[in-house]
Amino acid sequence: MSAYQIGEIVSLLFMALALGMDAFSVSLGMGMQQVRLKRIALIGLIIGLFHIIMPFIGIMLGQAISTQIGQFTTLAGGLLLVGIGAQMVFSAFNHGTKKIVQPVGIGLLFFAISVSLDSFSVGLSLGMSEVKTMIALMLFGVVSTVLTWAGMILGKKVHGLLGVYSEILGGSILFSFGLNILFG
Repeated sequence: MSAYQIGEIVSLLFMALALGMDAFSVSLGMGMQQVRLKRIALIGLIIGLFHIIMPFIGIMLGQAISTQIGQFTTLAGGLLLVGIGAQMVFSAFNHGTKKIVQPVGIGLLFFAISVSLDSFSVGLSLGMSEVKTMIALMLFGVVSTVLTWAGMILGKKVHGLLGVYSEILGGSILFSFGLNILFG
């Protein structure tokens, strides 16, 4: 593996951590509902699956767009990451309006979609670049699954002390990646 490939994987890992922070912070609140471990395992797997599906759709759409708009794709991808990161940070301060959904049936699907929507947008910007799709998708899925499990288990223990801060951290990482794309 070349230094460039290692750097790309490390960048994707940090991006996966940033995306997973949203699932982590929301899972902290879910964990306070005293969810059983079997349900926690299922929720984590579903969140991970959606963190693979949503960016995959975004990457495919981003690749289609990139062939149409050529040189503006890097600018668009960077701006998109900056916007997503900023939205995550601002929404962290608006946490009082978030409503905790029961992690069962349709509520679980809504939960999975809501925490993976930002990964669709990130996938869209990644599709405009030359990213290794399978590595990115696997990292996004595995990291979000593990962070969801960690958030729910930690939520059972500490009752949500870290929620807002993890969302701010995740948004800041995406924001800085976007700035790096734009000005790096």
